Amino acid sequence: MLRRPSIFAAFLLSTVTLSVFAADPAISLQASQLKSLGIETMLVGESATARAGNYPAQIRVPNEQMRVLAAPVGGMVEMLAVAPGSTVKRGQVLAHLASPQALELQRDALQSSSQSALLQQNLKRDEQLFAEGLIAESRLQATRSAAQQASAQAGERQQGLALAGVQPGKLGGPLVLTAAIDGVVLEQGVQLGQRVEAATLIYRIAKLAPLWLEIQVPVELAASLREGMPVKIANSEVIGKLIAIGGAVDAASQTVLLRAVVSAGAEKLRPGQVVEVELASSTGNMQRLPAAALVRNQGSTIAFVQSASNDKETTFIARPLRVVSQGGDGVVVDGLKAGERVAVKGVSSLKAMLTGVGKE
Repeated sequence: MLRRPSIFAAFLLSTVTLSVFAADPAISLQASQLKSLGIETMLVGESATARAGNYPAQIRVPNEQMRVLAAPVGGMVEMLAVAPGSTVKRGQVLAHLASPQALELQRDALQSSSQSALLQQNLKRDEQLFAEGLIAESRLQATRSAAQQASAQAGERQQGLALAGVQPGKLGGPLVLTAAIDGVVLEQGVQLGQRVEAATLIYRIAKLAPLWLEIQVPVELAASLREGMPVKIANSEVIGKLIAIGGAVDAASQTVLLRAVVSAGAEKLRPGQVVEVELASSTGNMQRLPAAALVRNQGSTIAFVQSASNDKETTFIARPLRVVSQGGDGVVVDGLKAGERVAVKGVSSLKAMLTGVGKE
């Protein structure tokens, strides 16, 4: 059974041209009707609320570009050559450490090396004596075993010296700590004269180009992204490239971690800095609208897009959109292009016109 249109719908239909047979239903209104219904529009992609895809990001140093200079053994910081912000070269001396433990390592290495050399000489002598038949084979085997053990112990002590950064064959003097890479000192962990334990941070050094951008985005948006897309830092000309899309969702915020790399322009950024990035150029027809611009109709989310306008009348098309994410009063949608004009006020009146004929 057909229902009669409401009085409001009948009034509207008497003055409004509505095409219900088009793919996207169109509504044409006169200028006086726009005013009386309170219909206002905005240009997509130009206002602050319509700006698409801006998300917070933090600047990070790639893991492979960082090195930590730590105290290999306990001791006292005797000299610090640089401070945070200093540029250093690989092999440059950065600190001296006065360490009794380092002296012990040097002493043990010298003793084990001397012992190994002595037993090697004994082994050569016993091999000669055995060849001449002057000693038993059991004595030769015992001497050979002792020489092998001494050699292994000497190698172990030399390796310990190398790990501690102590020069072999030299007893005394400070322990010299050097930079492992070319870079910039990000952090200083100790003060001059401080006593430190093994593994205490002395300096943190990093190469600052390229840099990473770590971005948190809604899980719905992450599904539409792909590696290689451009990422632009807002209010600047610095552009990066998306290199990783997280496979896990943060339980608290329901966001996914994106990682982008910035090469050109990295010198303008600082590790730890929080910036805003734009994903508009990488998300095709995704734009941000006020939530008031959208309505539900027959199971779809639609917006009324202005398709034509002149002095006499303005035409709107009801266009279905896909909601990508929503936060606060803004919604990111797929299906609009920058430069299109959308109704943001009086939307309920436009929906009434659209549904009024559908019930007839």
